[in-house]
Amino acid sequence: MAAQDSVAQVRRTEMSAARLRIAVARLSRRLRPTEAAGSLTATEVDVLVAAERRGPVRLSDLASFAGLNPTMLSRLIPKLENAGLVRRLGSEGDRRVCRVEATGKGHRLLERIRSERNDALSKRLAELSPEESETLLAALPVLEDLAERLLPSETGRAGANSR
Repeated sequence: MAAQDSVAQVRRTEMSAARLRIAVARLSRRLRPTEAAGSLTATEVDVLVAAERRGPVRLSDLASFAGLNPTMLSRLIPKLENAGLVRRLGSEGDRRVCRVEATGKGHRLLERIRSERNDALSKRLAELSPEESETLLAALPVLEDLAERLLPSETGRAGANSR
């Protein structure tokens, strides 16, 4: 009987993980489109966010943070640079090293994008019942902690630092 209970618990955990992953992915996809982003693709916005958070950052590190291969990144950076959203910085010690950072214009654009996304989500949150709002509020610390536990560890594996 204990083995059946254990198997049932594993199934519930797997189903909960799948439901949570799907719900988070759907929320993310539905919040991505914004007027402020204009003609920028979601990937270009992600690169800009990574450049803002990590910059000045080496291109190889930026590719890793943004989850892109270096070839794809090398195609995106000129577009973001031409739009005035990022700037390249050379390295005095090594001419082969190039770093990228978000410009003031890039920071302002990301603020507008975040504001639009927050406004869209706030409107929907206001439609929740008081009980739903309380449940969501109570779950936020757990979700925030879970997000931190999913950060890649020094060895590059997600979740390894949660043990």
